[in-house]
Parts: sequence; structure tokens; C-alpha cells
Amino acid sequence: MGLLKKGKKKKPLRTTGRGAAGTKSSALRPQQLTKLAPCMDTCPSGNDIRGWLTVVAQREKLGIDLDAALDRAWQIEVDTNPFPAVMGRVCPHPCEEKCNRSAKDGAVSINGVERHIGDWGLGHDLALPKLDAGGPFEEKIAVVGAGPAGLSCAYQLARRGYSVTVFEALPESGGMLRYGIPEYRLPREVIDKEVERITDLGVEIRYGVAIGKDTTLDDLRRDYDAVFVAIGAHTGKTLGVPGEDGPNIYTGTDFLRQVATGNPPPVGEKVVVVGGGDTAVDAARVALRVIFQTGIDAARVARRMSDSGADGSDVMILYRRTREEMPAIDREVEEALEEQIRIEFLAAPAEVVRGDDGSIEKVRIQHMELGEPDASGRRRPVPIEGKITEIEADTVITAVSQAPDCKQLGAFTDVGWLNADEWGRTELEGVWSGGDNINLGLATAAIGQGRSAALSMHAALRGEDPATSSNGTSVGPERIKMDFYEASPRAEREVLEPEVRLAEPQREIDLGIGQTGFEAEVARCFSCGECFGCERCWMYCTPGCFKKVKPEDLRPGSFYTIDLGSCDGCNKCADECPCGFLDMK
Repeated sequence: MGLLKKGKKKKPLRTTGRGAAGTKSSALRPQQLTKLAPCMDTCPSGNDIRGWLTVVAQREKLGIDLDAALDRAWQIEVDTNPFPAVMGRVCPHPCEEKCNRSAKDGAVSINGVERHIGDWGLGHDLALPKLDAGGPFEEKIAVVGAGPAGLSCAYQLARRGYSVTVFEALPESGGMLRYGIPEYRLPREVIDKEVERITDLGVEIRYGVAIGKDTTLDDLRRDYDAVFVAIGAHTGKTLGVPGEDGPNIYTGTDFLRQVATGNPPPVGEKVVVVGGGDTAVDAARVALRVIFQTGIDAARVARRMSDSGADGSDVMILYRRTREEMPAIDREVEEALEEQIRIEFLAAPAEVVRGDDGSIEKVRIQHMELGEPDASGRRRPVPIEGKITEIEADTVITAVSQAPDCKQLGAFTDVGWLNADEWGRTELEGVWSGGDNINLGLATAAIGQGRSAALSMHAALRGEDPATSSNGTSVGPERIKMDFYEASPRAEREVLEPEVRLAEPQREIDLGIGQTGFEAEVARCFSCGECFGCERCWMYCTPGCFKKVKPEDLRPGSFYTIDLGSCDGCNKCADECPCGFLDMK
């Protein structure tokens, strides 16, 4: 393209015809529009996943070293989630299911990266950041329940300058994180350290204070300016079959809580667990460890892991649907199978058979087949007439569902589950709620609900409406130029072998992706919908519209400016943008 001659006026931009380079000119101009990455769109906590992936991946372009990048990534993560090390271990990562990289060579190990960032923060004693929101404020906030929803809400309010008191009926914090997830999946010191950072902000946790017994919801509404209720759903449901009433039957939540508090109940050698969710799988694997702790030795582990598997114990899960419909985390199911735990699909308990002394002897199993679709669209399991088998059992654990105990709240006595809007506001003035007492969900969802409620409470106390934000358009795989990115296999977590984890029942099984895997995984992120400085627009722009940002002004997502005055609308930049950042408008 020739240079303009001195003294000649520049011709107005053409909207039709051909440009000097032979390209068709257009009235359209490139727009730098940051869009929503699908991983962020599906994260219940509302985490800026792309932000903490790309700040590490782009560290050289940004002129920072790995340590500084990890610090920044941790700060981005804890802005929405104060439990990165916890969630990096237990979140079932729905974000990865929508990762655009799945269409190429496997989703980015987002959860593995999250754990690495969380452990970095713990290892470097990083403190949770405060916010300048105009505080400190005079209003006092009460939070009922020290689980993920309650502590998330307390954190977001405390960092904004509020005095927050958490009331917890149990002796330690964490809710179902501590009392429902086994220690081999989530070490207790990880929970303790991340909770300690919240209390370091000034949050007070009063343990052993039960609402409805030691104080009431009405008391809290009188003494505090706002209340957040997050009592969880700790009450397990029964089966409704003959023989159920009597000793050695536990709900999954009760069984796991007893083990977590150091008082595991005797289970004998043969355990039947009913259910297909995470609680069922956790209960089965914990039951096996309880059996082994009463008489474990290397020879017994070897016998169990041999082809015969004859160590004398037997743990079986009964699930009324198929393997494909099992809601438990797939990796946990696979590890249970590796530990020789049996799973009987399309099976349900028909009767618990007891002896003359009341002890459990057997469980009668009704086998099922798939019938017509039910309201959910799935084929309904229906009994196969006459197909009943028996299995010996000493203990039965029911993990079919959970519910909150709302009677303790007084004002909500007649309500089985609490109702709240998208901001956590209930029908009671000054009362918000979130977590499993709204509906059973993931811990990551509870964290997001706690944060939303905190933002709403802050706005209400300041006489404002909660700020809504538009997440924008999500970038799907059709906007990604897959061939631009080099193929790179996904880094998988290192996991202890079954022989080792059964011989050391409390040892953490999942060892993470390691430093090498971490650095490889952040580099696999496509940076969907946000500029990552690939230079394609700059290289392919014939008129030279794209200018590099000065080094001191570089930040993630901002590597170029555009001089639209010299643009001829050729569309090359948008065509070449691999991540869907540039649009022509």
C-alpha cells in the first residue's frame, strides 16, 4: 500500500469497491470485545477462571516471574472463592465439561490448576484481601452455619468492613466439607488453614451454639442488622423397607459425621450402601477403611487387592439406575472399584433381614429394569417380578437423599426447604439464605450463593439495589481456531495406588498435577473471548491499524490498540483472531 503524498488530502473511507491491497473494503470495523469464556459461564461460584489461568500463561508477555504470576492468580481466585485449596480438591468441576479445548484434545485441568494455586497460597501464608467499600460499618451481621455458604458470605461481608459473627452448632467449622467429605479426599488441615484466613479478617465463629436451642432466629433478628441462614441439609432419609428399624442402620450423613468426629461406629465385615451419589460412594469407601482400621495388615491388603479379593470383607453399593446415570463424581466411582468395592446397578433394597437378637443378617435385593421415561425424561427403573436375591450384611448405610432441619429456625417451622431469590433474599425481612437448605447442590454453588447474598446484604444496608452485571456472550468452539493451538495432552492428577491408600487410610489420595503439569495446563488455555497477545491481528493488518501497547501498560486482555481511522474493513484481523476476541461491527 503506497504512502500518502505530502500536501494531498486523505480520501474518505470507501464502503464498497476494492482497497489498495485488492481486498474488498467495508463499513465494518474491528471491535475488541471481551466475551464470556464457557468455563466461567458454568462456574457456580462465579470464578474468573480465565483470569487466573491466563495471568500465569502470559507472565512472560506481562513481564512478571512465576511467583508474581501465582500471587496474582491467587488474588483473582479468592476474590470470589476463599477456599481455592479446598475446592481444588473436592469440586466436581462442571467448568471443565464446557471447556472449548474438549473439542481438540481434552479440557484444561481447571480444577488441578485451582488446587495448585490454592496450595501456593497456603504455602506462602497469603492473607485474604480486604476491599475499600467505604467501611468500617456500624451494622452487625449474624451468619447461621459455618459451612461453605455461611463462611463465603461472612468473608465477603468482613472484607467490606462489617462485623460478622458466625453461629455453628458443631464443634468445628466447614459444614459438610468437614463432616461429609472423607479426610483422604480433603485433609482437615487444609480446611483449618483456609478458615483461619477468614477469621483473621475479624470474623468470629461461636461453636456449639445451636439455633432453636441456645439462641433463636428471632433473637438474631433483634440483635443483628441482617442474618444469613446456611444450616445445610444434614438429615438423611430412610428407605421405608421392612427391617429398617433397629441397630446397625445409618444414614450416610450420620455415618460420615461419626467417622469425622473420631467415633466410627462398628460396621462388622460386610456393609451394604444404598444410593448413587457422592455421599453413597464416600460412605462405602469410608466403611471399607473402618473395617481395615480394626485389623489392618499388609497381608490383608494384599489379599484384597489380589485376583480373588478374599480378605473377608465385602462392601457393596446398590444403585437403582445405571452406571451412566450415577450422579457421583466419576473419578471417585473408579477409585471405589479399584478398591474392590462392588456396585450393583438396577438394584434396590427390598428388606433388611434380622436375626432373633435384632442384628442384621442379610439384605434382600430387588432387581430392576428400565421402563418408560419419567418426568425427568429418564427411563424409570421398575422391579422385575420375582427377581430377588440376598446378600449377607452386618451394616446398612442409606445415602438416598438429604434434607435440612428447618424446625430449629422457628419462623420457618412449616417449611421443609427454605426459599430465596437469586440474591438470597427470603420472605423474612432482614433474612437471607443460601446453600443446601435451599436445595441440594455442590459446595461451589453454596460459595456462590453466599457471595451473592453478601453483595445483596451490603447493598440493602447501604440503601442501594444489588448491582447486576451482564456476563455477555459466551464463546463456543465454533469461534475458536483450533488449528492455531498446538496439540498438548492434558495433565492428569497423580493418585496413590489402591494398595497404598488402603494401608494408610487417612493419607490424601490425590496428589495433584505437580509443578510441571500446572505450567503445561495454564499454557493449554485458549483464552476464549479475550486477547492473549498472539500478534495475528498485528501481523495480518495491511494498513497497520494495530499498535502494540507500551510495556508499562500491558495487562491481561490488553495488548493492542486500534487506529480505526486507517482501517479499510478488510476483516483479516477478525478472521485470524484465534480466540474469538475481535468482532467486525
